[in-house]
Amino acid sequence: MERHGSESYFVIGEGLLGESLGGREETLPRTMATAAPAAPPPFRFSRMGPKGTGKQLGEPNRRKIALAMTPDNLQPGTIPAGFTYLGQFVDHDLSFDTTELLEGVDIKPADLLSARSPSLDLDCLYGLGPQDPGSAKFYEADGLHLKMGSADGGPAGNKFDLPRVGVGTPAAKRLALIPDKRNDENLAVGQLHLAMIRFHNRVVDTLPAAVPPAQRFTEARKKVVMHYQWMLRSDYLPRICAPAVVTNVFNQGRRAFEVNALPDQVPTMPVEFSVAAFRLGHSMIRADYRWNKHFPSATLGDLFDFSGLNGDLGGGDRLPSIWIADFRRLFNFGQITPPPAPLVVPATKFNRAMRIDTRLVNPLRQLRVPDPNPRKNLAFRNLARANMVKLATGQQMATFLIGKGVQLTRLTKPQIRNGANGAKLDTLTVPQRNALLANTPLWFYILRESELNNGRLKGVGARIVAELFHRAMEASKNSIVREPSFRPSLGPNNTTFRMVDLLFFAFQGQAALLNPNGN
Repeated sequence: MERHGSESYFVIGEGLLGESLGGREETLPRTMATAAPAAPPPFRFSRMGPKGTGKQLGEPNRRKIALAMTPDNLQPGTIPAGFTYLGQFVDHDLSFDTTELLEGVDIKPADLLSARSPSLDLDCLYGLGPQDPGSAKFYEADGLHLKMGSADGGPAGNKFDLPRVGVGTPAAKRLALIPDKRNDENLAVGQLHLAMIRFHNRVVDTLPAAVPPAQRFTEARKKVVMHYQWMLRSDYLPRICAPAVVTNVFNQGRRAFEVNALPDQVPTMPVEFSVAAFRLGHSMIRADYRWNKHFPSATLGDLFDFSGLNGDLGGGDRLPSIWIADFRRLFNFGQITPPPAPLVVPATKFNRAMRIDTRLVNPLRQLRVPDPNPRKNLAFRNLARANMVKLATGQQMATFLIGKGVQLTRLTKPQIRNGANGAKLDTLTVPQRNALLANTPLWFYILRESELNNGRLKGVGARIVAELFHRAMEASKNSIVREPSFRPSLGPNNTTFRMVDLLFFAFQGQAALLNPNGN
């Protein structure tokens, strides 16, 4: 079966898992991305810190590190598994590289052109809006609601699948009718995209009648984007980063990334974020998922097979209804007070993401791509990408950030070597290990920081991620950074809006919608 899709979550701004198990038929020297949209926004990648010239590890060393990072028998962390795919959705909202990268060639970040707005404005959901001729197809005839599709085998009009184009073969005719096709590359991110469509449509339906017809879409989108940003700031970021770092950046401002940029100036996408820090999601991926009552142990490969971009929806024209997500197993509705009993599942059915550390689940050692070994290994591919863009080492970035006034503690060589129940470096020769300890690839360094911080980014990694999110929110037309008086109105109170609150509102708090297949 021919497979299509973007490369990996946080591969210079591409999708989470497209290459991870079902990626495009390519080898490293080929293009990283599929065709760009007709009119990509004018922004490019950049460097936040120094160039890593002369600091890259050799390929034999990278091979051994990659094998050490993809062992068997990993244990989950504490973050609900749904946040893995929320991270992928966010990544697609931020960037999509359309530039060819060649192994062994010095690629300048300024030459990497993206086809995605680098602000957290949900353009992956809205496209250019209902008035744009190229985006109107994503909307219902009223120009307010986003289209949804029905799963196969369920009640007529059940709206549990993404809207799809055409029927029958070839598979491309069954691709999702959404602005960013990468959100159809695996079932988890596809169902999450559908939940965001539901969220928008529910906001439209609950707008006050006093809002004039000509303003209803604009008001709905603003409300959706502002609540989305609040959720990322208050729920997602503190789960993946040290909360103190997030608070410092959002309260005291940025120190390292586009510090003097005008708020409405188009930002850039730093390669330190897209090639290293935000690839944290690779370590969160599970090998299997307690998906719903029909599939208590769905494999990672299953999630690709039942997508439209990397799979064939199981051979049908629409998603089979037995594959609709049980969101109760992906997000913890026990957070809601009082917890609605039908929305809380026992621990034996709940999915937690793998701990954010220097290990990836074993299926990511052998991707379903035609490349020769070791290029089937996702960890190797990540390390190779960093080499292509001459990414700064972890040590270089620590020095750079400290020079900007950021308070952080550098990792010591023993910490990098030993970690905390992470990748073991015993197979490296002494010279290879010494090279790693002296010039640690930024991605590995950041994951080691997290590993030593109980599975949350800290130091270099936390600072890069928090500053990028702050800038991406600041640069959005609708922005909680530029409108600090905003308070959420769709959650339990005016200070709380989490991912479970978003889903609870979008699905009207109904177990039959959050879990249509039943217990």
